Amino acid sequence: MSAGSKTVNSVAVLGAGVMGTGIAQLLAQHEIAVSLYDVDPAAVDRAVARVSRSLEKRVAEQKMSPEVAQSALSRITPCRTWEDLGAADAVIEAVQEDPKVKAELFKRAEECFGRDIMFASNTTSCSITTIAAMLAQPERVVGMHFFNPPLVMKLVEIMPGLRTDQEWVTAAVELAKRLGKHPVVVRRDSTAGITSRVLGALLNEAVWVLHEGLASVEEIDDALKLGANLPMGPLALIDLIGLDVHLAKTQMLYQKLGDPRYRPCPLLEQMVEAGMLGRKSGRGFHNYG
Repeated sequence: MSAGSKTVNSVAVLGAGVMGTGIAQLLAQHEIAVSLYDVDPAAVDRAVARVSRSLEKRVAEQKMSPEVAQSALSRITPCRTWEDLGAADAVIEAVQEDPKVKAELFKRAEECFGRDIMFASNTTSCSITTIAAMLAQPERVVGMHFFNPPLVMKLVEIMPGLRTDQEWVTAAVELAKRLGKHPVVVRRDSTAGITSRVLGALLNEAVWVLHEGLASVEEIDDALKLGANLPMGPLALIDLIGLDVHLAKTQMLYQKLGDPRYRPCPLLEQMVEAGMLGRKSGRGFHNYG
């Protein structure tokens, strides 16, 4: 995959949470070297351990040979400081949904890496234009929205900013295809792209239905699975995404669009405050033990 004459053989993944870990494994399984960094060094160690367990499971299920699994794991280099990152052909950030946080990370990356590499943001609700405007080279910033879990979900939304050069949009599309994904390009910059706009409203409404006492968690999920043919109920999906992540997304959409469809439900805010974040905390709308 190339942007101009630049071949992407190595990627710096910034953020070792659920999405950063999944993206790192996806890249490594497609023979791309990964430097994985997080401001919390312990998060990097946990991420590498999660990837190792995931690869072991694939071997046990005979989806991958032990040699291929070990080769993939060896392509992920844990980085605890910026100095550990070394060189990279592209940067993908996967941190919290805050444009200022993302921009500050990219600013540091501008100091660390060359000027001819792609900066991709795995944002679900932030404007690429807003993030890029804070950088010296806004033209190389593009959205690459992977879906959870990145190893399984086929879609990658490619979202350009107002000043994104076409070469980096093309580069993002080519990288997504190399990873076995189906890229869909959003035609112009907008808050949250396509999927998060549509799905965000649906998920938000499901929480309001629960909050108003119209049905139980199980009844809401069953109704949407059986009535709308969804593979997973909306409340179970929020658990998978993370209640904190979904709340941040709806807050951003409501702030940017002013549309009441995205007004966060008080129940959602209370659950996040209580630490009920879904699967990653063991309890959300459903109990995961």
